Order: sequence, then C-alpha cells, then structure tokens
Amino acid sequence: MTTWFIVTLFIFGALKVLVSSMPTSVVESIISRFELHQKLDEENTSISIDGKNIEGEVKLQVIHEFNEALFLDKHYFPPHGEGTPIVIDTKKGNKEIRFSLYSYEEHVDVIKQYKKKVVAYRLRSKSLQTRAPLAITKDYA
Repeated sequence: MTTWFIVTLFIFGALKVLVSSMPTSVVESIISRFELHQKLDEENTSISIDGKNIEGEVKLQVIHEFNEALFLDKHYFPPHGEGTPIVIDTKKGNKEIRFSLYSYEEHVDVIKQYKKKVVAYRLRSKSLQTRAPLAITKDYA
C-alpha cells in the first residue's frame, strides 16, 4: 500500500512539474487556439471594401494595424454595423474566418464569423478608427 502511494505521488509530482514548466512556444500555441483577436498573416489574408480588393502596401498597413490594435471588450450579441465595413477574409489551418470591421470615432467593432459561429468584439486602433490606411489610395480618398 505504501509503495503504490509513493509511486502515485511521484507520478503526480512529475506531471505537475511538466505542466507548470512547459516551454513558452508550447504555451503560446495552446493559447493561440483560444484567442479571440488572432493575428493575421499577409499570405492567407484578403481585404476588401465595397467589394473592391485592397492590395500592396495598403493591405500590409491594414493587417499591421489590425494586429497591433488593442482589445477592449467582447460583445455577447453582434452589434448592428453602420456604414461600409472593411472585410477581411483569412484562413487559419482548415478554418475560413471572416472579419467585418466597422469604424467609429471611439472604437472599431469587429464581427468575426467562422463555421456557423458569430463573435463580436471591440478594438481600439487610431488609424483603423479614422480609416487612415485607406486614405492613401485614389479610390478611397
């Protein structure tokens, strides 16, 4: 009886040490699966506004601003967006994800659609709120 207790205690102790001291890369990969505001990469991402695709430097700038935006809070029901959204289509693994960005003075509302789920949250990004990255092009000036 004492032998089994000591063996069990040793196994649980070793398991505790492994779980509590995992490498940073493993922890980041686990956390990124459940992250609400995910980072975008330029290879698997397309951006459009009013049905017109945005390419080049402007696309890279919008992706950078989206990645650097501050997460404010999560909505428990999608807000009704006013105006024309910036639509971002991306692919993460096997999942196709669509982000619709609605800009306001104080914040940016993001509606994230994947599979049959819809999640809404709010961001703060100065240039996305004013649509400054899109002001460079002739179509959106």
